[in-house]
Parts: sequence; C-alpha cells; structure tokens
Amino acid sequence: MKKTFQLLSCLFLMQISVFAQEKIQHIEPLNWWVGMKNPALQLLVHGKNIAEFTPKINYKGISIKKVNKVENPNYLFIDLLITPETQAGEVKIIFENSKKETFTYNYDLLKRQNNSAERIGFNSSDVLYMITPDRFANGNPQNDNVSSFKDTLNRKDLTGRHGGDIEGIIQHLGYIQNLGMTALWINPLVENNQPKTSYHGYAITNFSKIDARFGTNEDYLRLSKEAKKHGIKLVMDMVLNHCGSEHWWMKDFPAKDWVNFQDSPKTIYSTHRRESLHDPYAAEYDITSHSDGWFDSTMPDLNQRNPFMANYLIQNSIWWVEYADLGGIRMDTWPYPDKNFMSVWSKRMEQEYPNFNIVGEEWSLNPSIVSAWQKGKVNKNGYVSYLRTLMDFPVNAALIEALNTDEKVWNQGFTKLYQTVANDFVYANPNDLMIFPDNHDMSRFFTQLHEDYGKFKNGMAFLLTTRGIPQIYYGTEILMTNPKSDAHGEIRSDMPGGWIGDSKNVFTETNMTSAEMEAKNFVSTLLKWRKNTSAIHSGKLKHFAPENGFYVQFRYNDKQKIMVILNKNKEPKTLEMGKFKEILKAKFSAKDIISNQTFEVNGSLSIAPNNPLVLEIFEK
Repeated sequence: MKKTFQLLSCLFLMQISVFAQEKIQHIEPLNWWVGMKNPALQLLVHGKNIAEFTPKINYKGISIKKVNKVENPNYLFIDLLITPETQAGEVKIIFENSKKETFTYNYDLLKRQNNSAERIGFNSSDVLYMITPDRFANGNPQNDNVSSFKDTLNRKDLTGRHGGDIEGIIQHLGYIQNLGMTALWINPLVENNQPKTSYHGYAITNFSKIDARFGTNEDYLRLSKEAKKHGIKLVMDMVLNHCGSEHWWMKDFPAKDWVNFQDSPKTIYSTHRRESLHDPYAAEYDITSHSDGWFDSTMPDLNQRNPFMANYLIQNSIWWVEYADLGGIRMDTWPYPDKNFMSVWSKRMEQEYPNFNIVGEEWSLNPSIVSAWQKGKVNKNGYVSYLRTLMDFPVNAALIEALNTDEKVWNQGFTKLYQTVANDFVYANPNDLMIFPDNHDMSRFFTQLHEDYGKFKNGMAFLLTTRGIPQIYYGTEILMTNPKSDAHGEIRSDMPGGWIGDSKNVFTETNMTSAEMEAKNFVSTLLKWRKNTSAIHSGKLKHFAPENGFYVQFRYNDKQKIMVILNKNKEPKTLEMGKFKEILKAKFSAKDIISNQTFEVNGSLSIAPNNPLVLEIFEK
C-alpha cells in the first residue's frame, strides 16, 4: 500500500511538472542569488494565457511586491523582494487561476561565490585577447550542425559557419596564456538561431542560452573555470541595443512598444548620427532617428524606455556576471540604445560590482565624443555615465595614419599620433581607455600597414607600453592578413591549426614562416614583460614631440623608468639624449626588453633602421 501511494505521488508530481512546462515557455532570469546588493528581482514569465494565473510564494525572506500584467495575456512580470537574510534554496512559485487550476514552478535561489561582489575586472595591468569563436578552433565537431538550426556548417563560405566552438578555445588556453595574455574577450556566444550569417553572434535569439553550435551553458562555465586556472579573466561580449529577428519574443511581443518601430511596414534603419547625442544644437528628430532605428534588417532595435525591457536587460547582464564568474563585459554599440538607460544600466552594474569593468564600443575618431561617455567626465548637458572604459578608436586611427605617412611631410607621420595622445586632457581617465591595433570589424593590422614588418613592430611596441588597456585580435600576433578584400568574413578568417587537417598550425608551430614566428615572439616577449611592469600598468606618461623619424615616450613611477623609442628611419640613426634631460641623466644603463641586451648610454644612442626600442632605464 505504501509503495502504491509513493508511486501515485510520483505520478502526480510528474503531471504537475509537465503542466508547468506546458504553461510556462520562458521564465527569466533562469535563477537568482541571495545576498545581492539590490534586493529587488523582476521575473519575466511567458506562457499561453499565463496572465489568468496568480502567483504565490511561501518562502521565508521572499515576498511578491507586485504582479504586473501587460496588454499581452501571455506575459506576467512578477516583482519580488528578497531580504538579506534569505537562505538559498528551491523556491516554489504556485500559480492558481479562477478555475482552481494550479501548478508549481520550482525556481532556484543560489548562494553567491565568496567575494563575488568584490570581483576585480580587467584593468590596465591586463592585455585582452579577442576571439571570434566560430573562426578560432573546432574542438568538438559533433556540434558543427544542430538539427533545430538552419545555418549549417560551410567552411568555404566567408559568411557561413566554420565550426569553431567553446571546446576549441578551452583546448588552446595554454597558447593564450603562453603568449602573455591575461584576459579573453570572445565575440557573443549566446544563441543566434538566424537563417544565415549567424556566426558573428550579434543577432541574439536567446539572451540566456549559449548557442548549441558553440556548446552549452555548462561548457561556458567550464571555460570560465579553466581560464581562471590559466590566470585569464573572461570578458563577455554583450548587446543591449538589439536582438535577432528570430528571437522568440518577436513572434509574441509583450507590449506594443517592446521593439522600436515595431509595427512599421518597412525597416527603419538607424542614421548612425551618434554626434546628435552630444550636439547642443541637435534636433530631437536626429536623436530619435539614430537611437531608435534598427541597426540592420535582422537586428530589431530594443526599446529600453519600456521599464520591463530595461529591467530584463539589466538583470540579464548581472545574471551572466554571477553565473559565469565574469571578469568583464564588452558592450557592443554603446551609443545606440537609449542614452538615459545606459546611464542607469552602468550605474546598476557598478553598484553591484564596484571593482568590475566594462568597455563600451563608441566608434568615433573624435576624442571629445568618446570622452563624453566616460565615468567622471563633467558634461555640459549634465549627462552622467558610469562607464570606465571605452575603445580608443581615435588612437587606433592615428596610429595607422602615423605609421603609413611620411615623417618628412609637415604634420604627418608620428606627429599624427602625438597630436591625438595630446588630446587626453578631454578624458576623465585616459589610462582606462582600451587601445588596439585592429578588431573583428576592420582590416587586419598587418594589412593596414601594407605588410611592412617594421611598421608592425613600431605599432605593437607603442600599444603594449603606452597608457591604456591593450586588446589584440587573434592572429594579429602572427601577421594574419585580409589581402583580397575588407569583407568581414575574410577579416575573421580561420586561425591556422584550429581545424583537423590544417596544413599550418599556430598552436604546434607547424609550417609557420620565419616572419610569423618572429612576429609572435616579438609580441609575446613584450606581453610577458608587461605582466610584471608596474610603470606600464599605472605609471605616469611623458612624451616628446616627434623629430627626425623618432617618437619617444616614457612610462615611470617611483620604482621603474621605461623609455620607448619608436623609429621609422630607413637607415641607421643616432638619437641624441640631450632633449630628454628633464627625465634622463646624462649617463645611464639600459636593458633592451626585446633583445635582452644591456648597454651603457652616454649622450647618444645608435638605433637600427625601422627598429623600435623598449628600454628599462637604470640610472646611477
């Protein structure tokens, strides 16, 4: 009799569970944690006519403050309050309706990791290695194609999926560590179940789920843990501005204003006039046309002015930080969402994680525009941001132009770079800017430099020693190029050796050219030295106006003094030390970081053609 009762009880619970799954198609966040600084949590619940049900919770420390119904009866937004004393456990949310139908949803409330709120984000002591995951390494061919995903493997197609995945990254964390990298920024890994061109990850169809062709959520957790073992912080690429056109809510909107231009018969594209957000004379038409227009026909523009959408996006970001133990966020298209929402979002992230860091993409070559988004900047329009780090596109463009133009022409060559760095006075903290040679949206660094290795060395020497947080795109260290076109698919080409059968293998150094190996060793030498060089991490910067093909910077603190000599001369040259007397003694010893040679300097220094020097100075 007892066994019969237990069997009936199990069957009853199974029926309840099945009924709950039938009624609730989505509930987000997928789970939450006790001990968060903000005690409020809003659950998005989606299911057929779910608004007919009333939720109840009987769990010590948790109360339902409000149940929000919207115009679509398939949604409920449940406002919870979780007191600081609440214990982790399984929270039973009981749903009842007027017909006496009842079902229970079990919601997990977890314990946070120790010191989770105090986690240290990436900073100027780090160098980020950036990866487009579909193009880095295929570690698990079993997930190359998934039956429910239309965009299937086609490695010959530049815009197709090539099969790179999370397992491929995990297998090569040793390579990334040995290069000297300390952080890893990966283009979005969350689901992009789009019919085509889904490999890049920026048309998200599920904000809480890893794309099955990259792996699983559990694989992402494993990547985070393994990266930490290698001394590497995991930085997640996120998108707040838009989703993918095949996102599940696009077929069942919660409200009429969930997506901007939601009912428009044709796609209204963004004008991309980001300047209008700071322009004191801007027309509201231009501001709205920029912020509300769709980024692409397959990327609907999310309306962050809808309070439920705003809460959803904020909580999703916090969820990933907590869930995956992140060491940072890279935020795509920073100036495209509602700017007031971005202020609130960045403030909420800082309140929850005061030592964390986020880098925002503002693709402007005007330092004044970039600086307006940085935390600490006092803007005349009163706008306040809590974003510490922005991508330094002005310095990126100036570096390319400086390396490619003639030093003998007035205001050309290194002068372009010097003038741009001199604009640092507009930033609240220029040392928090992210500097880079290239990324997934622009031609490869070596291609932009017309495959001139001397220019490459000068550029990398500058980027790995000047102020800021360096980021290097995968393959830049081995001189990867895009010689045929600037198409994104070619720029994001496969890392040699990431696929079984590749004739060239970066990871095992098989069939690498001497130039590729030299470049890799050059970059790695600087990276490994940089790891333990405090003057580069947080020291002061002093630079001298370029002259005679040389551009000289110093990084220094009370313990170290580093002299960086960028040199574009095509023949051996002598650099006189007299102009540097305000920071250098007449006689000193210097160790060249690249060659590991030490020599005495007395008044001048002979330098080989097209050769930068990174010198640690020892003064008597």
